[in-house]
Amino acid sequence: MTRVIIAEHAGACYGVERALSMALKAAQEARQPVHTLGPLIHNPLVVADLEQRGVSPAATPDDAGTGTLVVRAHGVTPQVSAHARELGLDVIDATCPYVKRVHHAAEKLAREGYQVLVIGESGHPEVQGIMGHAGENALVVSSEEEIDALALAKRVGIVVQTTQTIELLRRIVARLLGRVEELRVVNTICEATSERQNAARDAAREADCMIVVGGRESGNTQRLAQICHEMCAKTHHIEDANEIDPTWLAGAETIGITAGASTPAEHIERVRTRIREIVSA
Repeated sequence: MTRVIIAEHAGACYGVERALSMALKAAQEARQPVHTLGPLIHNPLVVADLEQRGVSPAATPDDAGTGTLVVRAHGVTPQVSAHARELGLDVIDATCPYVKRVHHAAEKLAREGYQVLVIGESGHPEVQGIMGHAGENALVVSSEEEIDALALAKRVGIVVQTTQTIELLRRIVARLLGRVEELRVVNTICEATSERQNAARDAAREADCMIVVGGRESGNTQRLAQICHEMCAKTHHIEDANEIDPTWLAGAETIGITAGASTPAEHIERVRTRIREIVSA
């Protein structure tokens, strides 16, 4: 009989659940339009559900026009928040508290005279927000290979996008040690991220086939898929249970499931139900 296992830590984290709760509360209480600044989280199914409940994304504060603007879990730059308030929008800050911690750490390093190096994905909304707090000389780096081409100051301080891996942080720190006179590291990787990565790795070791559930644009879900693929060659990243191809599960004695931090529990349950339907057919 096929065994279906779910990683010990999987699915929506505190920051995501908090942002969703704040957006839904705004929709229930507001007597004016409610927008999120960009997608609230990187999960198209959740964003579509929010739209049905009256919460729609706006690309910029200007696009929102009037009403309530919910700042997404990834956070934004101080300038964007200030502009939204100048427009007369009622701003609700749903930035994840762990992302706020990165903002504060970057500000402190910049104040103390460090050139801030942000380890993360250039262009990612969270990283864009962090850069707004990191000072004029801040740089983004996504791999240790990029270090050699950077113009670095003598004193460098590091913060990390919350969804990055500790392995990447260690590799970049090792590469920097010979390049700068003083290096200060603030490990801002979210504990929930580390828990999900470790649990996904453990589940993938047991599995013959691994299903990773979450938005395709979700950085933390993409990393879970990478981690799982290292342990289990038959790893598949999906957004919805309907995407599961029955041929993926053929011959698998153990099927593992994990999910990104932007994936609600009911989405995981739908995937488990669909897998059981397929293997029982």
